[in-house]
Order: sequence, then C-alpha cells, then structure tokens
Amino acid sequence: MSKRDYYEILEVSKDSSQEEIKKAYRKKAIQYHPDKNPDDKTAEEKFKEAAEAYEVLSKEDKRQRYDQFGHEGMRGSGFAGGGFSMDDIFENFGSIFGDFFGGFGGSGGGSRGGRRVNKGTNLRIKVSLTLKDIANGVEKKIKVKKYVACNTCSGTGAKDGNSYKTCDTCRGSGQVTRVTNTFIGQMQTSSTCPTCRGEGKIITSKCNECAGEGVTRGEEIISINIPAGVEEGMQLSVSGKGNAPRHGGVNGDLIIMIEEESHPELIRDGNNLLYNLFVSISDAAIGKPVEIPIIDGKVKVKIEQGTQPNKVLRLKGKGLPSVNGYSKGDILVKVNVWIPKSLTREEKKILEKLNESDNFKPNPSKADKSIFERMRNMFD
Repeated sequence: MSKRDYYEILEVSKDSSQEEIKKAYRKKAIQYHPDKNPDDKTAEEKFKEAAEAYEVLSKEDKRQRYDQFGHEGMRGSGFAGGGFSMDDIFENFGSIFGDFFGGFGGSGGGSRGGRRVNKGTNLRIKVSLTLKDIANGVEKKIKVKKYVACNTCSGTGAKDGNSYKTCDTCRGSGQVTRVTNTFIGQMQTSSTCPTCRGEGKIITSKCNECAGEGVTRGEEIISINIPAGVEEGMQLSVSGKGNAPRHGGVNGDLIIMIEEESHPELIRDGNNLLYNLFVSISDAAIGKPVEIPIIDGKVKVKIEQGTQPNKVLRLKGKGLPSVNGYSKGDILVKVNVWIPKSLTREEKKILEKLNESDNFKPNPSKADKSIFERMRNMFD
C-alpha cells in the first residue's frame, strides 16, 4: 500500500517508545475512522495507511527490519504493505479496536458490521540455513503438523455438515449492537454475540469425528521460498498455512523464524564475511599464494612480501547479498602472523643470525600507519 515513511505517517520520531507509537496510532485512527468519516475515501485511505504503519512499528522484529531495509525489507512479511482491506484491519487489529473504538462499531476478529470470520491460530517454525542457502536463496520443503479442517463435516463441526440453527440472540448476524450517547454524538457499539461467539449459528448435533470442533490433527508438506540475504532472527510469513479455525473460516499463517548455521571458517558480520588467516613469519616476509575459503569453494590470494600483522585484505563482492538485492558484501581477511612459542637450538641460531641484518630490526618510520590508528582507537 503506502510508500510513505511509517514514522512520518504516525508523526513520531524513530526513537519513539512503543507506548508513544500506540498513542500516535490511536490519535490517527480516531481522526480517520470510517464511522466518523462516512463515504470519505481520503479518510479511509489514511485510516488504512495508519494501520499499516502501526502493524510494522508495533512489532519489534518488523520495526527492526524496516529501520534497516525500509519498505523493501517488508516484502514477504505478511500483513504489512500488502494492500489490505478494511475487513483485514478489523480482523488483525480486533483487540486494539476493542480498546480504542468501543463506540465506533469495530468488531474484533471479523467483518466489520457483519458476522465474525473465524481465523485459525498462527504456527511458528524455525528453519536452519547454511551460508550457501543465505547467499543464493533456497526452497525448503517442510512437514508441518497442525490443525486441519475435519473431512467428515467439512470443518463446520456439525453432524452431516448441516446440523445447526440460526442463533436467536443475534438472529444470524454474529453481532449484538447498542446505541449510546457520547461527547461527539450518538455512537453505535457493535460487539461479538456472546451466545454463538460471532458465528451466527448454533450446532444442534455435533460431528462424531471432531466432537463438534470442526478441526482434527493433521500434517502438510509446505514449500517455502526463502530469499537470499536473510539474517538470524528474521521472520517470514506464509499466508493461510497455519492452523485451521474451529467451525470453518480462514486459516492462520505460518511464521518462519530464520536460524543461521555456523560456518567452520567464515564469520558473518552483516553482509560481510570475516576470515582469520594465519601465516608464518617467513611467509609474511617472503610472500606466497594462499587459499581463502569462500561460500562455494576457495580462491587463491597472493600474500605480498613484507605483509604486516593485522593487515586486512578485501575480497570484493564475495560476501552475502542484502535482502533487498541492491548490494553485496565482501570477505575481509585478517592476516595473523604466527609466532612459534618454542624453538629448537638450530632455529634459534638461524633467527639470531637474521637479527644481525638491518632488515630484521624494527623500523617504526616504515611501519603501516593504519596499525597506529587502530592502537589509538583502542585507547580512546
């Protein structure tokens, strides 16, 4: 839907607390609520826009992704940014509207002004990925155990699928209403019918297979396409692949939590990969070609003659892609010169002989200035 900055929409700063974001959303939602602005398409769009912004900024994981990647980071995240309808807003934010808009006819968990739509609960699973999976993106097929609609009653919970009657309390609407006087005039309050729990009907004879619940335990093999560049802790949403609801309705969503498997040699740092290379004193002094591990193999790199300890080599574009696909990280190779802890008598004699040479005597004026910069930063 909106491509405006979410903080701008709610008129809050990026360091606002969750309570401040909630208060800002309440103000916008009251201002643009459809019951206060009938037949006003502009107000309706602003109402949806505020709901979208609140959906992202009210959840720490989504807010973190948005702060890091902007609107691109919201792709595949489920509800936010998907052109949702007014019914979606009232269904997904039913508990909020129950608090904010008791006098505006908002109904939690269902279609506004009509029968409540059941929605199944969400499922959460963890998916473990290697660096290669993250670098290239991957399709995973996962067997998920969950509640599925009962085959015998087609999810209704009623024997033969039709053993139920219209609720006498709400007369099949799923809601009960009342009119109250408020400081802004008469307002209609709509709430879920307590007798049928918003379903508009009462089961008269329960299904024997599911005992009237409309769901049974089952499993499904689900194919998940995970984009390249995801990170530990990110969450992806697959709509409609969660638990089936009682007595029919809309399935919940499947929430995939990303876990990264550690690599035996490479360490992830954002989109960059870090590698510790150890070379001997002689190799650092003379120079030699070495093999550096990358995500899908190895590459040869020349260690130049006279390479100093802690020098960092950069393998451009050999890291991980960003989740929005706009850039790619590097592999940073830190050169560590290995100093032996014990020497044979012959090795000592060789080193003592080398120490007589001017080339083996420290010369600070020729030292890598970056070393002193790093030392200064350590003591700042």
